[in-house]
Amino acid sequence: MLDKKVLFNVITSAMQNGADFAEVFVEDRKNTTLLYSDKKVENAVLGNDFGVGIRVIKAFNTVYAYTNDISEENLIKVAKDAALGLKSSVLNQVLDFTNKNIVIDNTPIKIYPSDVDLSKKLDIIRETHDTIMNYDDIIVQASTGYLDSDQKIQIANSEGLMVSDRRVRTRLIQNAVASYNGEIQSAGSNPGAAMGFEFFDTIDINDVAREAARIAVTMVKSPFAPSGVMPVIMDNAFGGVLFHEACGHGLEAEFVSKGSSVYAGKMGEKIASDVVTAVDDGTLKNQWGSSNIDDEGTATQRNTLIENGVLKSYLVDNLNGKRMGMESTGSARRQSYRYAPTSRMNNTFIDRGTSSFDDMVSGVDHGLYAAKLGGGSVDVVTGEFNFAVMEGYIIKNGKIDSPVKGASLVGTGLEVLQKIDMVGKDLELGEGMCGASSGTIPAGVGQPPVRIKGLTVGGRD
Repeated sequence: MLDKKVLFNVITSAMQNGADFAEVFVEDRKNTTLLYSDKKVENAVLGNDFGVGIRVIKAFNTVYAYTNDISEENLIKVAKDAALGLKSSVLNQVLDFTNKNIVIDNTPIKIYPSDVDLSKKLDIIRETHDTIMNYDDIIVQASTGYLDSDQKIQIANSEGLMVSDRRVRTRLIQNAVASYNGEIQSAGSNPGAAMGFEFFDTIDINDVAREAARIAVTMVKSPFAPSGVMPVIMDNAFGGVLFHEACGHGLEAEFVSKGSSVYAGKMGEKIASDVVTAVDDGTLKNQWGSSNIDDEGTATQRNTLIENGVLKSYLVDNLNGKRMGMESTGSARRQSYRYAPTSRMNNTFIDRGTSSFDDMVSGVDHGLYAAKLGGGSVDVVTGEFNFAVMEGYIIKNGKIDSPVKGASLVGTGLEVLQKIDMVGKDLELGEGMCGASSGTIPAGVGQPPVRIKGLTVGGRD
């Protein structure tokens, strides 16, 4: 981390061409990535990433520069080069850094990954690899992985802020491939948390492995899903990725401030059914997307985005907040010092409702139960999305009937929000990685089971 004198000189240099704001982001990150397949270690990366990003803002114009040479001389040169990009008159400003202490720790760590022998990490993925391969004779391949990250950051800016934080995350990656009658199906199970190695005291690693194998085996033996418009029940936890992609990105100020989101200008309007309340919360203890501060140094918070169908808030960072006349919601995030921050989600979920899962199912004559979703994509401007269903079942005459594979869900975010007619009580969160303009970041997604009364399902017939 950098001392006050260096930060002062760097920010002063960044402000010399009349900037309104300058910011320094310092990062020191240690990563472990292990991948095990075919009874051997396929990949092992133990890395250290260290560098500094410098952002200079004048009005709504931004220049961002970064370097991994942290000598004071180089940092001042980079800051001056960034300042030249603004081409403005000189502005003098006195900086008086105030240390900002973190009062609430949302991600307490018991066992730092660096304190754990590499052999213990390898033992986990070897064991789970064997669990997958021994699950069923039709399992033809297993790929298991271990990830941990220990990131120390320091943020200082021309408004006198100086704050630091440490973020630790750990994840287990499990993927199974099954082959049956010429068909191949893969499935994954990838839990993680903003925790240290104690994360493995909270899960049964072999249950995680068996879950990936179970889905692959079940789906590969299943017929293909039918197509058409039908009721869809989406299960909890990672089912929330649909809201994250189809709706959450459209609520980010990066798009709203420029009018390029379907939700721009709709604050206070009814955009969803009465049963929908949606939240983004970066303060949830040890959750995958949680942290103490965002990547501009603002404390994370709980933001109610939609309340009983009414749009209540956007996800706002400082720069886009100035465009919109809104305060930051603690939503500025970035992958690393190589990226300028922008508004992103932390842990985003549909909140608990009052319906029972049995009542949801019993009210459907013919529909789809999406037990687990895979990947998807969304057009933020239109809200149109397309998602793969990793594990699906046909609902027939009010009961979950037979498994089906190859289903996809197609629609728009606004359509889904308005057609959710039942929300369950059993809220769970899942873990994902979200890519956007400020890089790829860990993001929590979640929901209770929800029922959408009509959604286009893509299938084979």
